[in-house]
Amino acid sequence: MPRNNTTVSKKSEFKKLRFLGLISTSILFIGVFLCYWCMGNSSSSSMTNPVVIGPRAAHRATLIFLHGLGDTGHGWAQGFAQLNLSHIKCVCPTSAIRKVTLNGGMPMPSWFDIFGLHPTAKQDEEGILKASQALKSLILEEAKSIGTEKIFIGGFSQGGAVALYNALTSDCQLAGVVALSTWLPLHLKFMDKEVNLSKHLKDLKVFQGHGEADPMVSHTFGQMTNKVLADNVKSITFKSYADMGHSSCPQEMKDIKEFLESIVPNE
Repeated sequence: MPRNNTTVSKKSEFKKLRFLGLISTSILFIGVFLCYWCMGNSSSSSMTNPVVIGPRAAHRATLIFLHGLGDTGHGWAQGFAQLNLSHIKCVCPTSAIRKVTLNGGMPMPSWFDIFGLHPTAKQDEEGILKASQALKSLILEEAKSIGTEKIFIGGFSQGGAVALYNALTSDCQLAGVVALSTWLPLHLKFMDKEVNLSKHLKDLKVFQGHGEADPMVSHTFGQMTNKVLADNVKSITFKSYADMGHSSCPQEMKDIKEFLESIVPNE
């Protein structure tokens, strides 16, 4: 059976894409090394209790946001607290400590293992599925107090990858997804239709933010991810930020607030 030319073209683009190799790996190793040691003597083998920023007004929505490799939920919780999302509850969990192959097997907070920094690198499918299931558990727990259609999920970098995978395969309707400086994991399975897609994608809204100067998850890779998402999601916004590296910025945080409140306004 002949293959779809658009799919073949996208695969070719993914395979041609390469990150900044040794430089990116060195930066990532140093960053997560410092972050890990700053955590003190943490050695938890399971996800810790999330940092929760409760709403100050009537609870109308919840955002569950996953941090990036080597980070914790505390920093992002502080960032969302500064957005004054008075009607939106923010839940920021911290992942388990795991050995990460990319960084020589060093243990650090990680949602799944990472083997390489290019699109054709081996992927930890088992770890990605387990992380998605852990996120699903958080969603179901939060759904005890508010409907899933009022729950946003999101994440930065590795955390964003988990959020995207979960949203595209979810068996429940979600309010939306916030995907920052990230990529779609197991992208070839989505492109080959080997994944059972969520029946709620027609109602899903996605916000993607990416720095043009990102040395770890290339801005080009973010654009390629956006193309794959656009084939599956009808409502998606992609915003680029000049001179922003593998991080966030005030304008991006402002855009996130506008995205959340455009879907669930504070009435």
